[in-house]
Amino acid sequence: MKIAIAQQNYSIGDFGKNATKISKAIFEAKQKNADLIVFPEMCICGSFPFDLLQKEDFIETTMQVLQRIATESFGIAVLLGCPTYSEDENETKLYNSAIFIENGVLTRRFNKKNLSHLETKYFISDTEKNVFEWKNKKIAVCVGNDKPEKEDGISLAINIAAKSFKHKECQCNNIAKNSFPTIYVSQFGGNTEVLYEGHSSVYNADGEKIIELPYFEEGFEIYDTEKTYEPIKTSAPSEIQLLHDALVLGLKDYFEKNNFKTATLGLSGGIDSAVVLSLAAEAIGSENIRVLLLPSEFSTSHSITDAEGLAKNLGVQYDIVPIKSIYTESLSSLSPLFQNLPFSLAEENLQARIRGILLMAVSNKFGNILLNTSNKSEVAVGYGTLYGDTNGSISVLGDVYKTDVFNLARYINRDKEIIPINTILKPPSAELHPDQKDSDSLPDYDTLDKILYQYVECGKSENAIVEMGFSKETVAKTISLLKRCEYKRKQCCPAIRVSQKPFAETAIPLIAKF
Repeated sequence: MKIAIAQQNYSIGDFGKNATKISKAIFEAKQKNADLIVFPEMCICGSFPFDLLQKEDFIETTMQVLQRIATESFGIAVLLGCPTYSEDENETKLYNSAIFIENGVLTRRFNKKNLSHLETKYFISDTEKNVFEWKNKKIAVCVGNDKPEKEDGISLAINIAAKSFKHKECQCNNIAKNSFPTIYVSQFGGNTEVLYEGHSSVYNADGEKIIELPYFEEGFEIYDTEKTYEPIKTSAPSEIQLLHDALVLGLKDYFEKNNFKTATLGLSGGIDSAVVLSLAAEAIGSENIRVLLLPSEFSTSHSITDAEGLAKNLGVQYDIVPIKSIYTESLSSLSPLFQNLPFSLAEENLQARIRGILLMAVSNKFGNILLNTSNKSEVAVGYGTLYGDTNGSISVLGDVYKTDVFNLARYINRDKEIIPINTILKPPSAELHPDQKDSDSLPDYDTLDKILYQYVECGKSENAIVEMGFSKETVAKTISLLKRCEYKRKQCCPAIRVSQKPFAETAIPLIAKF
């Protein structure tokens, strides 16, 4: 039996575009004499559609497209994923389903059993068996994290999925190690925050990978059940390469799927804005980006030259708009209120907010989407100004710790110096008062990030983290800042999700007393 694997990128609610992709793959599979073609979970409507699943016309359109695709299945069987209704006397139930189509007829439906917490708001979990016989083979069909039935005689498992990318997570299929071959088909692509990785694979009965499709790219392969395959021995991409490629794809799809064309950001000469600009240039092209350099009286000369150097290296249009006069005038207007009070966060944050105003003005005037440049470390502990640093339509690094931002910069420079080396080597600074360094207010980022990772991603307690060798005072300060700044995180723009615990999926109550 020849089984075609179609790894594709879908857009939520763009039924015409999604159906066209599916139809083209069916045609290609027929040309290659495949018996069956398999598509990912939720491929017809795109994933994840959230409350669109509660709209009748959304499900009805999904069913209409499914019927249209069925008419193209003569000469080949099709297995694909979509939401489906099931009606009984008392209620209408919605399932996350895999549909098997043969000769134009929807012959079988396999409903997802192991629903995520998010899915339980929309779908009903099923308990029916997911095994059927076809062409003298007993086949188990799994959706997402479902497992094959423990049943004798299964000769093949097919898992359709929409697996989100998780940086520093084991990149393996959860049902690969069976006593029979397993086909794992996942979609790829970004839908605002959510990012799917692709990397569809086929495993033999010993759990060894024998076919793999790329991360973050379209892919099409034929698996022949009668053919003997050697295990794949190629090494996987490095973690930092995967993180880089994930962020580029997330940005690219954010612009393409929302019909955005151009971008802007504030280029400070620091590491965060440098990495965001470099990623954006790869995602949408340097010619579609216009950046502002917004120096104040506290900005160092090397920050300006570093920012200019990066913009020139990438061929990005840039403008220098000093904010000193606006800042001075603002302070003058506030002087009757501030009187002779000492310089404080108020004066520091005023600079960030002025920059935010100017960036939003350019965004409005020229239609450029403002990219937020804050990283996860800063977002975690509130080291950023509301309505200044937090401005933006999409946060590129909001789920990336500062230490990985430096790793990304080095990776971007792997072949040649794109980001000026001084940007990477100099101590991080917001440059909001003379000789300021981030380390004046925060633990060094290597320590900070390790503590945050253990607390946020791993769920470790404060005492457990201290027992790992960290200073009790530093751990307590970090966790206190994290808790106190939840109100800021609630007001941040969406961030491309690449970690195991994005802040968009967590909540740390301000009033928590533990």
